[in-house]
Amino acid sequence: MIIDVHTHINNYHEEKVRSLENCLDLLLENMEENKVDYSLVLTSYKVNEHRPSTQQVVEAISKRKNLGVVAGISFLHYNHWDIRQIGEYLGQGLVKGLKFYPGYEPFYPNNSRLKVWYEMAMEYEVPVMFHSGDTYSPTGRVKYSHPLQIDDLAVDYPDLKIVICHLGNPWIKDCMEVVYKNDNVYADISGLVLGNFSEKFERFMKHEIEQMITYAGNPKYLLYGTDWPISNMDSYLNFIDQLDLTPEKKDLIFWQNAAELFKIDLKNL
Repeated sequence: MIIDVHTHINNYHEEKVRSLENCLDLLLENMEENKVDYSLVLTSYKVNEHRPSTQQVVEAISKRKNLGVVAGISFLHYNHWDIRQIGEYLGQGLVKGLKFYPGYEPFYPNNSRLKVWYEMAMEYEVPVMFHSGDTYSPTGRVKYSHPLQIDDLAVDYPDLKIVICHLGNPWIKDCMEVVYKNDNVYADISGLVLGNFSEKFERFMKHEIEQMITYAGNPKYLLYGTDWPISNMDSYLNFIDQLDLTPEKKDLIFWQNAAELFKIDLKNL
């Protein structure tokens, strides 16, 4: 089984606007081609013609049992209605987690403005995901997205389940320490490349991830994700196949950790 915890249906080539249904069809087509059983769709921190709202995505996937939603939250622009709506979705099981975008927006994860969201995540027992590391946009401010910023949050909220996205790349060793130190912190391997892995970068990143697992122990904290469509699914699957891990550890990364963390009903797949 394969669960991809990190996909998007945004239009990243913004001269071309695809419909939401078209983007979903393309995602499902890629999943079928690569034998991916379930994907989480992460909505954005902003909504426009290229980036659908959480409500639009929740409604669009309502009959698709192999897709779930993680709600993107804007630090700068959320309001009372957003809190109420997302709370209702969480209560109905229509949203599997929350996603924040430090670096793209100027805030540190332990900012008190986000306390209401963290309390909501703990109440409904869903994880919170954070963009971490380099930003896709050159206007991002990476001082906010360094993985060490997650440590304060993990200590302040020991019952909050936290996912560091992209392994904090390029600060993978720092991500390694935060994951190792804090039992409530996970990391996904998404978004390490644009498009396909080159042979040279694949060798480099293989060493980094194997070193991380050697340091942090049994990879019960590591999640498979691609950041599709920014990264290609087939190249990612080939990359995971290259890791020097037992089949049991690969199963943890490919689906077992994600199914437990996001409470994914495997009977429907």
